[in-house]
Amino acid sequence: MIRIDKRRARRNFEQAAERYDSVAILQREIADRLIERLDYVRIQPRLVLDLGAGTGYGIDLLRRRYRRARVIALDFAHPMLLRARRRGGWLARPLCVCADAESLPLADGSIDLIVSNATLQWCNDLDRTFAECLRVLRPGGLLLFNTFGPDTLKELRSAWSQVDAASHVSPFIDMHDIGDALVRARFADPVMDAEQMILTYSEVGALMADLKILGASNATAERSRGLTGRARLAALSEAYECHRRDGRLPATYEVVYGLAWVPEQKPISDGVAVPISAIQRRAGSSERA
Repeated sequence: MIRIDKRRARRNFEQAAERYDSVAILQREIADRLIERLDYVRIQPRLVLDLGAGTGYGIDLLRRRYRRARVIALDFAHPMLLRARRRGGWLARPLCVCADAESLPLADGSIDLIVSNATLQWCNDLDRTFAECLRVLRPGGLLLFNTFGPDTLKELRSAWSQVDAASHVSPFIDMHDIGDALVRARFADPVMDAEQMILTYSEVGALMADLKILGASNATAERSRGLTGRARLAALSEAYECHRRDGRLPATYEVVYGLAWVPEQKPISDGVAVPISAIQRRAGSSERA
């Protein structure tokens, strides 16, 4: 399986922070659609985690919906958090945590709601990521997320495949595999669905420029380390032309949405279930730095 080079991905997002909002049209749209799904659930969180907060667009959406809640913005790119930190002015700045979604520096059972917009595709170990989400959520807490499915950038992937055999597009996990990972993590009542959204461009270079500004350019561990020469870019452009419709080049995004609850009685381990009454809790055992 193709893996993400986390160091490269983090560097891409660090460099993208200043210009990210200028091209993040799709990311804002799917954030709006994600938060709208909270219309159909009954939850009044006190502590909300924006997992993969980026420049903080989702923070404003969450604050308008849950005015009494405290929002934690977590991202692995510090410059992104610096921009997110400016949301809300001096009196309402979010608490910002620079960390990886696969290893959350938060206490067990401390979060009521986790919302994650367009982040999970940067995680190499989805089982571990969901296990961490389950750990930090309180019993009865909610995980709500979106990510990208395997049809994302299918035109770009197809065009590159005609140029060379190298890895040029990030891997994306199938919706059903994501649902299976939620079940393995022992979330309750997972709900999954997906939709396709298409952006169009005049030329493939404009698409690749947008991906670079977003920090979403190639960060796979198997990527070529050399420069992409003019000949290969010309070959890519020619290969992409077969997808042109009505004078525009499409870039497909398969947006996968997921929602799952933490059971009121959290699973303890993969072994035999033990009644809570039989467990002697050690002081401070639930805390994590």
